[in-house]
Amino acid sequence: MSRPALLAHDVVRTLGTRRVLDGVSLTASPGHRIGLIGENGVGKSTLLRLLAGVDEPDAGSITRPADLGFLHQELPFDDTSTIADVLDEALREARDDLAELERLTERLAHVPQDSPGYAELLDAYGRRLEQAQEREVWDADRRAAIVLDGLGLGAFRHDRVLGSLSGGQRGRLALAALLARRPSALLLDEPTNHLDDGAAAFLEEQVRGLPGVVVVASHDRAFLDAVCTDLVDLDPAMDGPVRYGGNYSAYLAEKRTERERWERRYAEEQEELAALRHAAGVTAHLVAPDRERRDNEKMGYGHRAGRVQSQVSRRVRNATRRLDGLERRRTGEPPQPLRFHGTALAAAAPAGTALGEVPTDDALVSLRDVRVPDRLDVPRLDVTATERLLVTGGNGAGKSTLLSVLAGRLTAEGDVRRRRGLTVGLLAQDTVFGRPDRTGRETYERALGAERAETVPLRSLGLLHEADLDKPVGQLSVGQRRRLALALLVARPPELLLLDEPTNHLSPRLCDELEAALGTGPGAIVLGSHDRWLRRRWQGREIRLAVGGPAGGGPAGGEPC
Repeated sequence: MSRPALLAHDVVRTLGTRRVLDGVSLTASPGHRIGLIGENGVGKSTLLRLLAGVDEPDAGSITRPADLGFLHQELPFDDTSTIADVLDEALREARDDLAELERLTERLAHVPQDSPGYAELLDAYGRRLEQAQEREVWDADRRAAIVLDGLGLGAFRHDRVLGSLSGGQRGRLALAALLARRPSALLLDEPTNHLDDGAAAFLEEQVRGLPGVVVVASHDRAFLDAVCTDLVDLDPAMDGPVRYGGNYSAYLAEKRTERERWERRYAEEQEELAALRHAAGVTAHLVAPDRERRDNEKMGYGHRAGRVQSQVSRRVRNATRRLDGLERRRTGEPPQPLRFHGTALAAAAPAGTALGEVPTDDALVSLRDVRVPDRLDVPRLDVTATERLLVTGGNGAGKSTLLSVLAGRLTAEGDVRRRRGLTVGLLAQDTVFGRPDRTGRETYERALGAERAETVPLRSLGLLHEADLDKPVGQLSVGQRRRLALALLVARPPELLLLDEPTNHLSPRLCDELEAALGTGPGAIVLGSHDRWLRRRWQGREIRLAVGGPAGGGPAGGEPC
């Protein structure tokens, strides 16, 4: 029994007044694991909902397997249901197959082989057996136990009600139910949310082992790299979404090649344009009617004037025509990647000796025996003027708390010393602006000043869509507000830049650009992150915070990676 493909043809979907998907087509064959990537709002979740049949397209068609699983944001069970109820529903098809096989076996045992209905009964048994083998139904209960354990739910009693679970635990249970079920097509929307490193690695292994279709929308570059056989970039393009073969590393290599071709084509065109402009200008000057005659042209000037004028005029027309044509179809300039602008902003140091001044010349901030009860314990940490420090650790280990202490926003026990006049910028996980009635553009210009905002326009950073620049900040999403806050830090970086989960709410492309910018940015940078791709590629120092314990990595608070 061959597994069916998942097909979408020329799909259109409009939400409100905005056409989110415009003629999108997708072929997903069994064995292919397709990642959907792109900026927030390009339609990744919308496309998944259409593929799953949760929503209907405004135009176009979708053909999907009957046995399709979709990771919903919320479990379709009430709070009084139990973990056992969820698992029973997930394993219902497998148990139905086993029950039907048992029934058909019983009937075959009592029907003579030469009876009229025997062949039909045997055929039904064969089809059901093949389906059961594909679904691996005899292993379903053991598989469910393995999946629960791999996703961190193995110790939970099955009679535990869903109302007692956290949002993250409910999300992991929904994922476990799908993996235990093993549908012919699996659709996942940000499946690694709420997963620690071990659970994410387990999920990758499970998804790679699925024989059917997988389509996943994710910002997790490590997951896309480990799982995907293809990537579809939904960012607007002239010919619609672009499909790339291979995982995320292959996609990056192809995008780099595309960028190099674009830059080379643009540079060659600029050279040709400059040459044509020069040729047209110089030749036009030679044929100008009021140009003075040179000495070597005075003899016979009138005799040859008509012929020379005609030849030069033709050259002018040819050069001008080529120039006009090239300018009409010329290649646009490649957009600049995200980068920090200017040098780190230093405040004027106050006169005298400030309380808490760092005694050493190379440290911006020093911590000694710093504690926030039940949240943070750091015996020692020095942040130098050119620091690149990554803070890691599980949820609740104190990453955000440490950044708040370094920023001076949270009072801690122990000794915290800062260099006089130090400028600090903190990108918090939840960004709030004092004037939610102001637009993003107004907020940006007022914070930076007119001159700086004109030098580094907000739209040039690529962090907010053009349509969102003039929306009141209070109407922006959490992710959009964080992007605006990041834009302010990028446009005028401080001496000490503190970033709390900076890749949250960013597309993979912007994450890659931000990582590259961090390496060359001015001043000191300290960031806390659970991003596995970022952590694997980090080139600076790293400290790991342990839940309920001191920072790891020795007396200096961390060792180079």
